[in-house]
Amino acid sequence: PSAWWGDPIWSRSPSSSANQVITDYDYVFSENGLVAHKDGKLIGTQSLKTYLGDDQLKEFINFTLHYIADLDIPIKRGTFIEFRSGMINVSPIGRNCSQEERDDFEKYDKAHNVRPKMVSVLREKFAHLNLTFSIGGQISFDVFPQGWDKTYCLRYLEEFKEIHFFGDKTYKGGNDHEIFESERTVGHTVTSP
Repeated sequence: PSAWWGDPIWSRSPSSSANQVITDYDYVFSENGLVAHKDGKLIGTQSLKTYLGDDQLKEFINFTLHYIADLDIPIKRGTFIEFRSGMINVSPIGRNCSQEERDDFEKYDKAHNVRPKMVSVLREKFAHLNLTFSIGGQISFDVFPQGWDKTYCLRYLEEFKEIHFFGDKTYKGGNDHEIFESERTVGHTVTSP
Protein backbone atom coordinates (compact mmCIF):
# COMPACT_ATOMS: atom_id res chain seq x y z
CA PRO A 1 0.00 0.00 0.00
CA SER A 2 1.13 3.54 -0.68
CA ALA A 3 0.14 6.87 0.81
CA TRP A 4 0.77 10.43 -0.28
CA TRP A 5 0.90 13.53 1.91
CA GLY A 6 0.97 16.75 0.01
CA ASP A 7 -0.01 20.23 -0.89
CA PRO A 8 -3.78 20.46 -0.82
CA ILE A 9 -4.06 22.74 -3.88
CA TRP A 10 -5.59 19.86 -5.82
CA SER A 11 -8.19 19.25 -3.11
CA ARG A 12 -9.40 22.83 -3.46
CA SER A 13 -9.12 23.01 -7.27
CA PRO A 14 -9.90 19.57 -8.68
CA SER A 15 -8.33 18.80 -12.05
CA SER A 16 -7.53 15.67 -14.00
CA SER A 17 -4.03 15.55 -12.46
CA ALA A 18 -5.52 16.01 -8.99
CA ASN A 19 -7.94 13.17 -9.55
CA GLN A 20 -5.04 11.06 -10.78
CA VAL A 21 -3.16 11.65 -7.51
CA ILE A 22 -6.20 10.58 -5.53
CA THR A 23 -6.60 7.40 -7.57
CA ASP A 24 -2.87 6.56 -8.00
CA TYR A 25 -2.35 6.00 -4.27
CA ASP A 26 -4.16 3.81 -1.78
CA TYR A 27 -4.30 6.71 0.69
CA VAL A 28 -4.00 10.45 0.05
CA PHE A 29 -3.72 12.95 2.91
CA SER A 30 -3.79 16.72 2.56
CA GLU A 31 -4.03 19.49 5.13
CA ASN A 32 -2.11 17.46 7.74
CA GLY A 33 -4.29 14.44 7.07
CA LEU A 34 -7.43 16.36 7.95
CA VAL A 35 -8.66 15.68 4.43
CA ALA A 36 -8.22 11.95 3.84
CA HIS A 37 -8.92 9.75 0.82
CA LYS A 38 -8.74 5.97 0.54
CA ASP A 39 -9.00 4.19 -2.79
CA GLY A 40 -10.07 7.46 -4.44
CA LYS A 41 -12.89 8.20 -1.98
CA LEU A 42 -13.09 10.83 0.74
CA ILE A 43 -13.01 9.07 4.13
CA GLY A 44 -12.59 11.98 6.52
CA THR A 45 -12.36 15.73 6.89
CA GLN A 46 -12.14 18.26 9.72
CA SER A 47 -13.35 21.86 9.74
CA LEU A 48 -11.42 24.70 11.34
CA LYS A 49 -14.49 26.92 10.92
CA THR A 50 -16.61 24.52 12.98
CA TYR A 51 -13.88 24.10 15.58
CA LEU A 52 -13.13 27.82 16.16
CA GLY A 53 -16.27 29.57 14.95
CA ASP A 54 -16.45 32.66 12.77
CA ASP A 55 -15.82 35.22 15.53
CA GLN A 56 -12.52 33.69 16.63
CA LEU A 57 -11.45 33.10 13.03
CA LYS A 58 -12.17 36.73 12.19
CA GLU A 59 -10.20 37.92 15.23
CA PHE A 60 -7.20 35.80 14.21
CA ILE A 61 -7.33 36.76 10.52
CA ASN A 62 -7.76 40.50 11.22
CA PHE A 63 -4.84 40.57 13.65
CA THR A 64 -2.63 38.59 11.27
CA LEU A 65 -3.42 40.85 8.31
CA HIS A 66 -2.61 43.94 10.39
CA TYR A 67 0.67 42.33 11.47
CA ILE A 68 1.61 41.58 7.84
CA ALA A 69 0.61 45.11 6.75
CA ASP A 70 3.06 46.55 9.29
CA LEU A 71 5.80 44.04 8.48
CA ASP A 72 8.83 45.61 6.80
CA ILE A 73 10.19 43.02 4.36
CA PRO A 74 11.71 43.62 0.89
CA ILE A 75 8.64 42.61 -1.15
CA LYS A 76 5.04 41.52 -0.67
CA ARG A 77 2.71 39.80 -3.11
CA GLY A 78 -0.90 38.64 -2.85
CA THR A 79 -2.66 35.90 -0.86
CA PHE A 80 -1.15 36.37 2.59
CA ILE A 81 -3.76 34.20 4.31
CA GLU A 82 -5.23 31.09 2.79
CA PHE A 83 -8.15 29.56 4.65
CA ARG A 84 -8.29 25.80 4.18
CA SER A 85 -10.65 23.18 5.53
CA GLY A 86 -8.58 22.23 8.57
CA MET A 87 -6.01 25.00 8.84
CA ILE A 88 -4.95 28.51 7.95
CA ASN A 89 -1.80 29.01 5.89
CA VAL A 90 -0.04 32.34 6.53
CA SER A 91 2.59 33.72 4.15
CA PRO A 92 4.29 37.02 5.09
CA ILE A 93 5.48 37.55 1.49
CA GLY A 94 2.26 36.23 -0.06
CA ARG A 95 1.64 32.96 -1.88
CA ASN A 96 1.49 34.72 -5.27
CA CYS A 97 5.25 35.31 -5.34
CA SER A 98 7.40 33.85 -8.12
CA GLN A 99 9.82 30.96 -7.54
CA GLU A 100 12.74 33.40 -7.57
CA GLU A 101 10.98 35.58 -4.97
CA ARG A 102 10.29 32.44 -2.90
CA ASP A 103 13.97 31.51 -2.96
CA ASP A 104 14.96 35.07 -2.01
CA PHE A 105 12.44 35.20 0.85
CA GLU A 106 13.64 31.86 2.20
CA LYS A 107 17.18 33.28 2.46
CA TYR A 108 15.87 36.54 3.95
CA ASP A 109 13.77 34.62 6.48
CA LYS A 110 16.75 32.51 7.56
CA ALA A 111 18.75 35.69 8.17
CA HIS A 112 15.96 37.77 9.78
CA ASN A 113 13.64 35.15 11.36
CA VAL A 114 10.50 36.73 9.89
CA ARG A 115 8.33 33.64 10.32
CA PRO A 116 9.66 32.55 13.74
CA LYS A 117 9.12 36.09 15.12
CA MET A 118 5.62 36.27 13.67
CA VAL A 119 4.76 32.82 15.04
CA SER A 120 5.98 33.90 18.48
CA VAL A 121 3.70 36.97 18.46
CA LEU A 122 0.68 34.99 17.24
CA ARG A 123 1.28 32.13 19.68
CA GLU A 124 1.25 34.58 22.60
CA LYS A 125 -1.71 36.64 21.36
CA PHE A 126 -3.88 33.59 20.64
CA ALA A 127 -2.76 31.21 23.39
CA HIS A 128 -6.39 30.90 24.52
CA LEU A 129 -7.28 29.16 21.22
CA ASN A 130 -4.82 26.26 21.76
CA LEU A 131 -3.39 26.55 18.26
CA THR A 132 -0.25 25.00 16.81
CA PHE A 133 1.97 27.06 14.53
CA SER A 134 4.06 24.99 12.16
CA ILE A 135 6.65 26.49 9.82
CA GLY A 136 6.83 24.67 6.50
CA GLY A 137 8.07 25.16 2.98
CA GLN A 138 9.89 28.32 1.94
CA ILE A 139 7.40 31.11 2.56
CA SER A 140 4.67 30.21 5.01
CA PHE A 141 3.47 28.54 8.18
CA ASP A 142 0.34 26.60 9.04
CA VAL A 143 -2.00 27.31 11.95
CA PHE A 144 -4.29 24.60 13.29
CA PRO A 145 -5.74 23.28 16.57
CA GLN A 146 -3.40 21.27 18.79
CA GLY A 147 -3.42 17.64 17.72
CA TRP A 148 -4.34 18.43 14.12
CA ASP A 149 -0.74 17.99 12.94
CA LYS A 150 0.39 15.41 10.36
CA THR A 151 0.04 12.60 12.91
CA TYR A 152 -3.74 13.05 12.58
CA CYS A 153 -3.76 10.85 9.48
CA LEU A 154 -2.27 7.90 11.37
CA ARG A 155 -5.78 7.09 12.66
CA TYR A 156 -6.56 5.93 9.12
CA LEU A 157 -3.52 3.64 9.01
CA GLU A 158 -4.05 1.53 12.14
CA GLU A 159 -3.74 -1.74 10.21
CA PHE A 160 -0.12 -1.04 9.20
CA LYS A 161 2.79 -2.13 11.39
CA GLU A 162 5.46 -0.08 9.61
CA ILE A 163 4.93 3.39 8.17
CA HIS A 164 7.78 5.35 6.57
CA PHE A 165 7.47 9.13 6.43
CA PHE A 166 9.70 11.38 4.30
CA GLY A 167 9.81 15.12 5.04
CA ASP A 168 12.05 18.16 4.88
CA LYS A 169 10.89 20.18 7.90
CA THR A 170 11.52 17.45 10.51
CA TYR A 171 13.10 19.77 13.11
CA LYS A 172 11.16 20.98 16.17
CA GLY A 173 8.71 23.62 14.96
CA GLY A 174 8.75 22.27 11.39
CA ASN A 175 5.54 20.98 9.85
CA ASP A 176 6.92 17.43 9.58
CA HIS A 177 8.30 17.17 13.13
CA GLU A 178 5.45 15.44 14.96
CA ILE A 179 4.94 12.66 12.42
CA PHE A 180 8.71 12.29 11.94
CA GLU A 181 9.12 11.74 15.70
CA SER A 182 5.99 9.58 16.12
CA GLU A 183 6.61 6.11 17.53
CA ARG A 184 4.27 4.85 14.78
CA THR A 185 6.56 5.96 11.95
CA VAL A 186 10.08 5.51 10.65
CA GLY A 187 11.09 9.08 9.81
CA HIS A 188 13.41 10.12 6.99
CA THR A 189 14.67 13.68 6.47
CA VAL A 190 14.94 14.64 2.80
CA THR A 191 15.84 17.82 0.94
CA SER A 192 13.96 17.23 -2.31
CA PRO A 193 11.19 15.06 -3.73
